[in-house]
Amino acid sequence: MTDITRYTISIYSENNVGLLNRISAIFLKRHINIVSFSTSQSEIPNVFRFVIVVKVTEAQVKKLVQQIEKQIDVIRAYYHTDEETIYMESALYKVKSSYLFEERKIQNIIKDSHANIVTVSPEFFVIAKTGFRHETEKLREDLSPYGLMQFVRSGRISVTKAPMGISAIIENFNKKTKQ
Repeated sequence: MTDITRYTISIYSENNVGLLNRISAIFLKRHINIVSFSTSQSEIPNVFRFVIVVKVTEAQVKKLVQQIEKQIDVIRAYYHTDEETIYMESALYKVKSSYLFEERKIQNIIKDSHANIVTVSPEFFVIAKTGFRHETEKLREDLSPYGLMQFVRSGRISVTKAPMGISAIIENFNKKTKQ
């Protein structure tokens, strides 16, 4: 039996319309569920980074990365295990304001979870928490009895422990295109 492992796939690309649709189609064709997804500007000007988390075998993730790299807008794609990355997620929790002032226990929950209150209004307050999935989930569970009005969690964001060399690849590419 092959081992299912959680992998973080990092995709460096141009920011062009339709790329997300083409990438998601690669997962759809293979019946692979995306556990987490985020995208942002990368460390390189005008280059964006997709961070996708999947639970698959190593053979499957290798095929996924090969297919992703065939997309015309993709500069390079990598995959890493959890042990090879440093990763976090962020979460926001909207709670009824009355609990903040009436329940001392909720203040202790916030303090113990190392979360921050980011806004307070007469109707609600918002807590922000950055951490691992189990930490943001525990805070959600702890706040549920206290009028949790809304909850949202980001996709994984991550950096690798080892260098990926993407800057050198882009620098070489730019030199070739200028010649």
